[in-house]
Amino acid sequence: MNAAPVTGLPTPAAPPSPSSPAAPWPSPNPVRQRLRRAAGRYGPVLAVYGGLKLTGFVVFLSLLHFAGDFRDKHPRFGGGEHPWDVLATWDGWWYQQIATHGYDPALVPIPGATGLITLEGNSAAFFPLYPGLMRLVSEVTGLGVYGAGLLVSIVASFVAALGIHAVVAHLAGHRAGLAAAGLWAVWPGSGVEWAVYSDSLFVALAAWACHAVMTGRWLTAGLLTCAAGLNRPTSGALIAALGVAALLALRERRDGVLRPLAALAIAPLGLLGYLGWVGHEMGDYGGYFRLQRDAWAHTFDYGRHTLDVLTSVPVGHFDYLSAFPFADLIAVGVVLLAFALLPLLIRARPPAVLVVYTVLTLALVLGSQQIFANVSRYLLPAFPLFLPLAAALRRLTTPQLLSLLGLAALASGSYAGYALFELGVP
Repeated sequence: MNAAPVTGLPTPAAPPSPSSPAAPWPSPNPVRQRLRRAAGRYGPVLAVYGGLKLTGFVVFLSLLHFAGDFRDKHPRFGGGEHPWDVLATWDGWWYQQIATHGYDPALVPIPGATGLITLEGNSAAFFPLYPGLMRLVSEVTGLGVYGAGLLVSIVASFVAALGIHAVVAHLAGHRAGLAAAGLWAVWPGSGVEWAVYSDSLFVALAAWACHAVMTGRWLTAGLLTCAAGLNRPTSGALIAALGVAALLALRERRDGVLRPLAALAIAPLGLLGYLGWVGHEMGDYGGYFRLQRDAWAHTFDYGRHTLDVLTSVPVGHFDYLSAFPFADLIAVGVVLLAFALLPLLIRARPPAVLVVYTVLTLALVLGSQQIFANVSRYLLPAFPLFLPLAAALRRLTTPQLLSLLGLAALASGSYAGYALFELGVP
């Protein structure tokens, strides 16, 4: 007699035949895959920039410690109790005041003053995005405004390194982009990248805005340029560069009509909005420029002061406005280097946004009367000048590239940090 089948138990699976397909493996986690790809692509950039920057930063603080000059100076003007206090002096002092107390725009005459300085300086000369982020980070993290300012600057410097890499890699490949990120770490004036200064934030916004224009992401470019306009007045160069690129895209019928026009409309709102607010508060819509001219001796003079310095320093004369011999000598070298690199950049035929942005940045900086020692810092945003050098450096092997940039990092503690903060004015 046949036995009844047993029910309620799972039927065992038949062993696969040699011809049957194998069971599929579980698909990998897509988020983990993206993170792994991002780490492989951006990790070397962050490591190279961070390693070089940390090297120069340690040398800078060591020089401050051993020289000890900072102890004899006012805490507002390159002095303090500890070497790291110097990082929040000069402009850093003003940014801390804004983050703590806000603005009070005014045009206040100095009684009986004659000559260049006839108005009292006030915080309205400094744009609001960076101190606003300092205040926000301070409130969220519990750090004081000094610590918050450093944190914002350091994070922004890494974002800037990634943006510079992205722009240069788009045109000349990953190795050139890596070299460009390294140059950003050691460039003259780079001592302010890890200080309570707005420069790193501006370069981060400018680099990614240029990259967005180059890749046709017009709304992103417009918003980033608008934000840059709330950070530094030289954002006018970036606004004009985006405008030229947008008009070229419209003429060539690329990327449609609405997106370039929207970027063109959004880009200047930050700069115009802040200048308009300051002018309204002062009762003079040219008040920002009057404040710069009569309180800070900073005005556009079509390059007369720059020419005076360039013809004086090489022959050892230092009888011009606000002379700081050692820092000015470095600034002259930076200007000559920029003049040498600009034709090489133009010869490489990069996108118009990079050429216009670089040329106008040079024109705004070198066409202004100012403390000339600041020029090596003011030209930090002209990062497209890195492109010709980076394209040449990509031919080096990795050990050769790191050795060369490592030596520059060791030296940058002096020429990009100490010379600015202690021997000049950053």
